[in-house]
Amino acid sequence: MDLALDAAPATALAATLFPRSVALQGTTNFRDLGGYTGADGRTVRWRHLFRSDHLAGLSQTDLQALQELNVGRAVDFRGVEERVAQGYDWPFLTQHALTIEPTVVQRAFAMIHQGHRLTPADTVGLMQDTYRGFVIDNAERFATLFRMLLESDRPLVFHCTAGKDRTGWAAALILLALGVSREVVHDDYLLTNELYRRPPELAARAAQTVPQEILDVLWRVQMPFLDSAFALAEERYGTMDRYLAEALGVGTAERAQLARMYLEG
Repeated sequence: MDLALDAAPATALAATLFPRSVALQGTTNFRDLGGYTGADGRTVRWRHLFRSDHLAGLSQTDLQALQELNVGRAVDFRGVEERVAQGYDWPFLTQHALTIEPTVVQRAFAMIHQGHRLTPADTVGLMQDTYRGFVIDNAERFATLFRMLLESDRPLVFHCTAGKDRTGWAAALILLALGVSREVVHDDYLLTNELYRRPPELAARAAQTVPQEILDVLWRVQMPFLDSAFALAEERYGTMDRYLAEALGVGTAERAQLARMYLEG
């Protein structure tokens, strides 16, 4: 009897065995980048690359789950005050701080406190400015992430506070470097809107001073955010391939190495 499986059932089986969203008590947006189709039709390896919201609230059960997944490295994109307010130190998890300050929220709140009537369109503009800042001002942080990925394929999680903006750009870059299509990158990015849940105490505090329509922009993701980053990278470098190579040091050789490390087969 022929036991060979074609690609579609194999992929479906993998998705069943390795669900993308990892259910943890202390986070809501912890998920696996595995299973997406990358270069040469090869899929991204499951249980090696994870993205998440912050890890300060993990329970003992969560920590055991991460150890069972062999996650031993955490890249933390949060700003200094964010890490102080919600720090963590889990013995099995080596934390690497690649600091990117959350200026968009600070600017939005400052405008509101100065009496400016901030509109959803204004807020979208602030978010786009933030993403454009990732491309140029914070390129070295993302380049460092790639250097870590190239050093070892030990399972790694990268995160910020909500796991949506700084983390979303990092995930987009990794998937593109592995040859995943832009359409699939968009889909992965938008999954945050289905998974992320605002902490109730934070939501209640923010709602006292910030209109709900503004919070709905700040705490969700929209394609115009990510597209503004792509547009700037392509304006400055011509293509995303050149941006990866020239701004982040991820050229042909590095992408081939990433493929060997993080794609099946």
